[in-house]
Amino acid sequence: MQLPPEYNIKEAEARWQKYWEKEKIYKFDEKSKKPIFSIDTPPPTVSGKMHLGHSFSYSHEDFIARYKRMRGYNVFYPFGTDDNGLATERLIEKLNNVKSTKMDRKEFVELCLKTLNKIRPDFVNDWKKLAMSCDFSIFYTTINEHSQRISQRSFIDLYKQGREYRKKAPTIWCPTCETAIAQVDLRDKELDSYFNDIKFKLENGQDIIISTTRPELIPACVALFFNPEDNRYKKLLGKKVKVPLFNYEVEIKSDKRVEKDKGTGIVMCCTFGDQVDAEWYKAYKLPLRELITKDGRLSGLAGKYSGMKINDARKEILEDLKKNNLLVKQEKIKHVVNVHERCDTEIEFLESEQWFIKYLDLREQFLKNSSELNWYPGYMKNRLDNWIKGLQWDWCISRQRHFGIPFPVWYCKKCNEVILADEKQLPVDPLKDKPLIKECPKCKSNEFIPEKDVLDTWPTSSLTPIIARELFKGKKIYDKLFPMDLRPQAADIITFWLFNTLVKSQLHYKKNPWKDVMISGYVLLKKEKMSKSKGNIIKPQEVIEDYGADSLRFWAASVKLGEDLEFQDKDINTAKRTITKLFNASKLILMNLKDYKNEKPKKLELIDLWLLSKLNNIVKNSIESFDKYEYSKTKLETENFFWNVFCDYYLEIVKDRLYNPNIRGKDAKISAQYTLNYSLLTILKLFAPIMPHITEEIYHYYYTKKENKKSIHLSNFPEYKKELLNKKAVKIGDELISLVSQVRQFKSKNNKSLKEPVDITLPKSKHQELRHVLADFKAVTNAKNIIFGNKFDIKF
Repeated sequence: MQLPPEYNIKEAEARWQKYWEKEKIYKFDEKSKKPIFSIDTPPPTVSGKMHLGHSFSYSHEDFIARYKRMRGYNVFYPFGTDDNGLATERLIEKLNNVKSTKMDRKEFVELCLKTLNKIRPDFVNDWKKLAMSCDFSIFYTTINEHSQRISQRSFIDLYKQGREYRKKAPTIWCPTCETAIAQVDLRDKELDSYFNDIKFKLENGQDIIISTTRPELIPACVALFFNPEDNRYKKLLGKKVKVPLFNYEVEIKSDKRVEKDKGTGIVMCCTFGDQVDAEWYKAYKLPLRELITKDGRLSGLAGKYSGMKINDARKEILEDLKKNNLLVKQEKIKHVVNVHERCDTEIEFLESEQWFIKYLDLREQFLKNSSELNWYPGYMKNRLDNWIKGLQWDWCISRQRHFGIPFPVWYCKKCNEVILADEKQLPVDPLKDKPLIKECPKCKSNEFIPEKDVLDTWPTSSLTPIIARELFKGKKIYDKLFPMDLRPQAADIITFWLFNTLVKSQLHYKKNPWKDVMISGYVLLKKEKMSKSKGNIIKPQEVIEDYGADSLRFWAASVKLGEDLEFQDKDINTAKRTITKLFNASKLILMNLKDYKNEKPKKLELIDLWLLSKLNNIVKNSIESFDKYEYSKTKLETENFFWNVFCDYYLEIVKDRLYNPNIRGKDAKISAQYTLNYSLLTILKLFAPIMPHITEEIYHYYYTKKENKKSIHLSNFPEYKKELLNKKAVKIGDELISLVSQVRQFKSKNNKSLKEPVDITLPKSKHQELRHVLADFKAVTNAKNIIFGNKFDIKF
């Protein structure tokens, strides 16, 4: 059966995606006896459309899923969407031109759910167009009732373990999002700033100069600190100083956390400028001066600066310090600050009541758990370990937002006792529902106050292995789905999703959630990581529209796992050229297999043995590399073999045997047909995990009936066959290819067609070695005569 004249990428990819879905090619079979390979699929955040980083890293995990399926595994590959976080809330506000804080909570939540139901199908469709081989019928969202129930059950379990607590304390706060955030939500950003040297006055009128980057916090100053080993200030310990512009007194104290060589060596402690301020506040029982409001303005403590935004107040206070001769000098510096990774706002530390998961005492255990995972690539483990070692705060899990999973908690109005929901009533919304108990177990009051805060997205997203498994609750397969085999993900969420999932799994089940961890790198454009804020975005939807998903996936396979990849048009063009070449080469081969009866030749020609040996070696390497998640090695070796060995040389060599069986002999033709049939099928299967559409197209035109498989993706991956290795054939074949290459170069150098007849002299020493391939050599070089003489020579 012939293939069509041309391969229409757009039409073919849409057709095969419909076929796969209709025929349930990727459906997980819960009754199968095949070994299971389970994947904790990353649920993408519903914050718009799939971006190029998504298409890059999700392609990597899909290569593995397809490979494992072809290796005989029953692949558990669910798909979910992460849609209860701040990013989703911001998207809903943008799409509907609303502000959640200006709306009734119930009204906004209903708007979120309605909008998500409307946009989610198109969002998920981006992943289907990428040819993700997930079983999309195993689907969840992190906001649906199923996930809410599991998330709330997790909260209740950890509370009963004594791992959760609610406390009013200095908390990391985002003034733009107006919510508490966790340490994991921070990123470092370098900004231009100033070190400002400012005069404080001792009781005796003497000036004390302190250095600060945040003069707007002067109204929150509660003490000055110096290092106890700094001889310059020892005599000032316990002295009082007047705070400039505000004229109240604070005490001078000492603490080893002050850096002697930074600024003037004496600093102000404000409640709160940073984490150290919060630590001093607690350690020295300092007064609380709440200066920054939840929306990022100065409070009434600031006097005339009250109500100003932080940056505006900074300018005004500096101007007044100058006017009053209190600003000694300013030094321009590059200053690294913590910003909220969602909105790029500099964070503050505010005193607020929040829920936390206690885990700082488990850092050593988490490091041990990290070592028990199989990391691919291995060096990515360092990112998690460094994060664990640098943990300074317990995990803040509460958020002051409208949209999210409610805490399953009420408080006794009289004694503030925590009242947990009964697991039977989950999922629960305390703002709408009542606790099942009628009175407080502590004071017997029957009045309860509902918790208004919601859980952050990560306490729920960290339960994805359980959320997916719980869809099979009560079925025999249930116990086989956890722990999972593989967690694939991008490098930038190691400290978010990976760490938090490990934490939850250890706290609930005392085991790691998966065996292997596979980490993808970043996509770069002009050597910078792509981001909306930089404006250096390439839309994968447009790439797929112009070049096809197979081209995008082929590009994504071009780099080792974990490494970053520069996006370049030429690489996508190379991928498209490979698809075209594979299609055209297959047309040529299948046309010459019309009369082939699946016969095994009486004897394989030496050049056929050469090709099969080389291909078999690639099969061996591919299995070894895919088993280590090194898909790029298979892509590179198969691509190189296909272009530079199979097409450039072998197809040209065998044409004479295919076209002239009367001269070369029937057996020689059958040997060529056997080799072409075997090789094309093997090449298609090696490429199949990476380029699923074009390989399916060719497979269906010829091989699907022969192998009795509905899809190449349900067929068996090539097996390494030791009996196909023939070192002698490889040696002679390589020598032949070297000679053919030299003849081609000679013709090209002399501006002659490759079909130009030549006379070739070969060294006598090569006669014994090349006698079995002389006919192939003569045909492919179009040699009129081949003689053996003193040296290699070519003549027209």
